[in-house]
Amino acid sequence: MATTIEAAAAPRNRAPLAWLLLTITSLCWSANTIFAKLAVGEVSPMLLVALRWLVVLGVMMPFALRPLANDWAKLRPHVPRIAALGALAYTSFNVLFYVAAHYTTAVNLGITQAVMPIFIFVIAFVRFRTRVSALQIGGVVAAIAGVLLVVAHGSWQRLVAIEFNVGDLLSIGAVTLYAAYTVALRDRPAVSPFAFFAVLAVSALATSVPLATYELLSGDVIWPTRTGWILIVTIALFPSLLGQILFIRGVEIIGPGRAGLFVNLTPVFASALAVACLGEEFHWYHGAALALVFVGIWASERGCRAVRESTPND
Repeated sequence: MATTIEAAAAPRNRAPLAWLLLTITSLCWSANTIFAKLAVGEVSPMLLVALRWLVVLGVMMPFALRPLANDWAKLRPHVPRIAALGALAYTSFNVLFYVAAHYTTAVNLGITQAVMPIFIFVIAFVRFRTRVSALQIGGVVAAIAGVLLVVAHGSWQRLVAIEFNVGDLLSIGAVTLYAAYTVALRDRPAVSPFAFFAVLAVSALATSVPLATYELLSGDVIWPTRTGWILIVTIALFPSLLGQILFIRGVEIIGPGRAGLFVNLTPVFASALAVACLGEEFHWYHGAALALVFVGIWASERGCRAVRESTPND
C-alpha cells in the first residue's frame, strides 16, 4: 500500500486542535524573528543560545520530571538520536539564525524561512515516499506567494532588487536543519511531549555551552545588557519552550508535511507584530499575504484529504 505521512496522523476531528497549536507556534516564532534583530548588540549570539536553553530547563524541569520518570524506559533507547536532533535543530539552527541576523535583513530572513515547507516536503518524500496531490502543491505555492508578497512590501521591483549575502546562506542552512528535524519528528517515541522536549533541551544546552565558551575565549562575547536579559527570558519562554512543545504536538497530530506549511505564517505574523508593537503602518499586502497563506493551508489540507481517501486500505 502507498503510505503517506498524513495517513499516519490522528483522526480528522483532531486536526483543528493541531491547526490552533501550530498557529500559536508560528506566532511565537514570528516574535523570535524580531527578537533576533533586537538582540544584535545586546547579547552575543552564542551566549544567547546557551542562556535561552538554561532558562528553558530552569522553568520546565519541575514540570518535566514526572513525565521523564514515567517514560524513561521508552525514551532511553532513543536518547542518542534525540540528543542529535536537539543539537542540530535547536543549537545549530539557532546559532546559524542569530549569526545570520548580524549580516542580513529581517526581510531576507523572512524569505529564507519561506522555503522551509518546500524542504520539508522534499525530505519527507525522499524519506517516506510521501504522496503529494496537485492541490497540496498549489497550497504550498499560494502560501509561499503570500510570504514573498509581505517581505517584498507588495513590490515586485523590491523583491528583484534584494541582494543576498553570507547571512542568507547561514539562514538557509538553519532552515534545512529544522526541516530535517520536522520530518524526523514523525518517528519520535510514543512518550509525553514534555519528556521528549526535556531531552532535546538538555542536548541543546550541552552543545551550546562549548560554543559560548569559544565566543568568550575569542573575545567576541557581549554580556547581556538589561534589554539583553529581557530578550533572553522572552525568547526562552515563548519561541523556545511554548513554541517548540506546541510544534511537537502539532506534528504528532497531523504529520510533518502538513505542519510545515504553517511555518509560512511566521513572516506574515512578524509583519503584523511590527505593526502592533513597533508602530509600523498596515498595508494592503499584509492582509493579502495572510489570506494567501491561509488559502494555501486550506488547499493543502484538502489535497491531503483527497490523497488519504484515494489510498486503498490494506
